[in-house]
Amino acid sequence: MSSFFLAGPLVVFLIFVAPLWLILHYRSKKKTAGGLSEDDFNRLQALSEKAEQMQKRVDTLERILDTETPNWRRRYE
Repeated sequence: MSSFFLAGPLVVFLIFVAPLWLILHYRSKKKTAGGLSEDDFNRLQALSEKAEQMQKRVDTLERILDTETPNWRRRYE
């Protein structure tokens, strides 16, 4: 009698819950392993372009400071 109370839920778990759990787990693994989505790739590309623009601005500001105040780097390094 007590083994039925243990075996019943175990059989239900093994027949219904475990396979569903495995299917959903590996489906989510497959989605994450696929790489970046198109939207994520576009966002990453836009951020990369902004970073390049900011780097150009920093380079320009450093050139201006180099001409106006040649010793400015010694104070901040």
